[in-house]
Amino acid sequence: MINKLKDKILSGYNITYNEALSLIETPLNELLEAADEIRKHFCSNIFDICSIINAKSGKCSENCKFCAQSAHYKTNISEYPLLDKETIIKNALYMAEKGVLRFSIVTSGKALTDKDVEILADTIKEIKSKSNISICASLGLLTDENFKKLKDAGLERVHNNLETSENFFSSVCTTHTFDDKINALKAALQSGLSVCSGGIIGLGESMQDRIDLAFSLKELGIKSVPVNILSPVKGTPYENNKPLSEEEILKTISIFRFILPDAFIRLAGGRALLSDKGKKAFLSGANAAITGDMLTTYGISVDTDMRIIKETGYIVELIK
Repeated sequence: MINKLKDKILSGYNITYNEALSLIETPLNELLEAADEIRKHFCSNIFDICSIINAKSGKCSENCKFCAQSAHYKTNISEYPLLDKETIIKNALYMAEKGVLRFSIVTSGKALTDKDVEILADTIKEIKSKSNISICASLGLLTDENFKKLKDAGLERVHNNLETSENFFSSVCTTHTFDDKINALKAALQSGLSVCSGGIIGLGESMQDRIDLAFSLKELGIKSVPVNILSPVKGTPYENNKPLSEEEILKTISIFRFILPDAFIRLAGGRALLSDKGKKAFLSGANAAITGDMLTTYGISVDTDMRIIKETGYIVELIK
């Protein structure tokens, strides 16, 4: 059944929801091999690597249960306002020198103020004047006007995770909705920006919820799909969540590949929890990653990632 579905997808077929559900109970190794074949067919050996900077940390008004930066929980993280231009620019140029082709500016909070948007626009202009690195930003639920202002400054992509399925979303967050996320992504698209959106696994959701999320992303036409693995943070409601097994993580990624055959499925937060730093996942459907530290947790160094990318036969290339 796996090979029949794989062959249909290679011929241009879009699998149905029920067909995706049927993959849950299939043999793991066969599923991973088929997912890798689908990836090779649609995406070749191109690897999309990006880095992020936590440009504004903590005191977030939202109550996302996984997040160390929420003001609703007591966690041991650094809290600070928007970083100065020099710090953000320095980080961007360092990543560019290391061969990273995209740099993402991430800020806590439901949305940036108009003043902070102006500062970031100036920052982006200066980065673009000094390097060719592509700029992405994760800034919450911005208005069309602010998205346009940032695009005019040189912003190319907006990131905003849907996090989980529409059905499970209210179990994760109640201060904004799944529809708010959808509307922010549509506003970014209408401003002429490309978008990046995915989710987090290990929140307590079912595999069916993950498949629901993948189909929501497919409907929006998302081609850059981060998959985060929950790193339980003390002080958050999910601090005692049981870690996912590596087998379940790999199965999730491979099923995403069946649903999103031509997407760049990006290992993001929590990748350091994997024993091989994601190497097997990159041969099981994933073909992108965030390198360096995450927002409030440690990641994997650029040098290590560049070595893994080479060992798995990939070529780093910027995907618009």
